[in-house]
Amino acid sequence: MPPLPASIEETIALLSREDYLAGRALATVVFLALQMKRPLFLEGEAGVGKTEIAKTLAKALQRPLIRLQCYEGLDVSSAVYEWNYPAQMLDIRLSEAVGIKDRKKLESDLFSERHLIRRPVLQALGQAGEPAPVFLIDELDRTDEAFEAFLLEVLSDFQVTIPEFGTIKATEPPIVVITTNRTREIHDALKRRCLYHWVDYPDAEQELEIVRRKAPQCGEILSRQIVAYVQKLRTLDLFKNPGVAETIDWATALTELDRVALDPETIADTLGTLLKYQDDIARIQGGEGARVLSEVKAELTAAG
Repeated sequence: MPPLPASIEETIALLSREDYLAGRALATVVFLALQMKRPLFLEGEAGVGKTEIAKTLAKALQRPLIRLQCYEGLDVSSAVYEWNYPAQMLDIRLSEAVGIKDRKKLESDLFSERHLIRRPVLQALGQAGEPAPVFLIDELDRTDEAFEAFLLEVLSDFQVTIPEFGTIKATEPPIVVITTNRTREIHDALKRRCLYHWVDYPDAEQELEIVRRKAPQCGEILSRQIVAYVQKLRTLDLFKNPGVAETIDWATALTELDRVALDPETIADTLGTLLKYQDDIARIQGGEGARVLSEVKAELTAAG
């Protein structure tokens, strides 16, 4: 298992080896989170690479990745633990059949590790002898405040208290990455336990390098046009701006269609790869899309 990076430069290099291009500000907060063993709280628009940071860290550091995908109504039984009720009922019936009447012993057996089903939070706390995993709590803003409150114990002390079983504490804190698309505000009490960073859209130069790495089969001319076009779209106040993930998908799709440059017909036919709302697609399929393409080609020509 590789050691943690010892500097910001090593952090940048570590992420870069797995084709994640991080700016110095992001690399700094990642480095500090690793060194200080603090959760990393990443906020930003969907598709800017927040989740990918956790995946990249897991791969680069050769740690298991445990992902808790948040959603409305997420509860403790789905996120933390639950008891194996069918197995417990079977044990009760077997105990009755052989005449075991020691209630304390039976209760101890029923609520033991053998019947404990570990969900992502407990899995992230690990067990003795196992390497600390990367624990991704993805899209926390989709849950409610009650679940946030539960997480306070986990993020403060890296432990979970189970009434029937006791307290389970991590022997080594996991590397925690929390993401949110900011559909609602997360409580300050949780944010205080984390190191915070806003993940923004990359600039054109950085996004071009991302396309080169993630879609290497895409030609240089097409890659430059794609990135310039997407950068322009993000200035149009669309309902949902395309993220970096959509840029990569579009580059891959156009390569599959054997395109070497953008043209109005190709853009109209493939906008569903880039944009995800019909109002945005209809707007770009009209004259505005052609205008953007014209501007892109003129700017790229002027730049040489």
